[in-house]
Amino acid sequence: MSEILSAAVSIGFFGLAFAMVLYLISVGLSVTMGLMGFVNLAHGVFAMFGGYAVTTLMNSYGMPFWASLICAVVIVAMLSVAFERVLYRRLYGGDELDQVLLTIGLVFMSVAVAKYFWGPLAQLFQPPSELRGQVDLGFREFPAYRSFLIICGAVLVTGLWLALDRTRFGAKIRAAVDNLRMAQAVGINTSGLFTVTFALGSGLAALGGGLGAELLPIYPGYATDYLVYFLIVVSVGGLGSIRGPFLAALLLGIADTAFKYLLPEIGSFFIYALTLVLLMWRPRGLIGPS
Repeated sequence: MSEILSAAVSIGFFGLAFAMVLYLISVGLSVTMGLMGFVNLAHGVFAMFGGYAVTTLMNSYGMPFWASLICAVVIVAMLSVAFERVLYRRLYGGDELDQVLLTIGLVFMSVAVAKYFWGPLAQLFQPPSELRGQVDLGFREFPAYRSFLIICGAVLVTGLWLALDRTRFGAKIRAAVDNLRMAQAVGINTSGLFTVTFALGSGLAALGGGLGAELLPIYPGYATDYLVYFLIVVSVGGLGSIRGPFLAALLLGIADTAFKYLLPEIGSFFIYALTLVLLMWRPRGLIGPS
């Protein structure tokens, strides 16, 4: 019985850490897709380059982890503004196939760019010294860095929820997600709102990519190989929601860890089967219109 309990605790802990990384990367995609109605398959590119920025600044320039993380978020957020203004804005309200072709093209271009500048191998990521080793909770020890990821994720989830529900900016986003034309009619500058929200979503993706570089290694195929995870979180959670993707990330993170631990040969099959069942039950996501 103790072995079963120990396995359950391990699955829950590692699944929760994985879920927090997935949530940080995916929540920006949920809000921007719900707000702009834009099928952005290139969202993982911003997470990937956030991870590359963190590892490059740490390994090549000796910058501390915390400073590297802040710089990565700022750099990616600023680059995303240029992408939104030059490329994405041209296809707002356009055909979804055009949006898919544009963003999947950006994904393939990012793979080539990453291979050219960083090579085909995964980047070395070393957590800061204060987050290495184990944390003793009395009944068991847990990896310090993954414990930090769980705490950091919980704080950011709370902050995002408060920002969306308790601020004027959050009210504008909710209004635009619920009814874009009405929001424009009452004087909300949706063009500026799109840009700021896109930058915030991309910055969160970069933050998730940098923080999660130990769990999701940074290499050229990052944006393609993990794309399905980000899309599952968004589709199961519901577009334009903060809570929905969090629930979906928890479900996916723990289920993926459990299935791959218990049935490593076919663990991924159950994730896709579970996603199919959930979307048949709630086609618009766990938190969304019924």
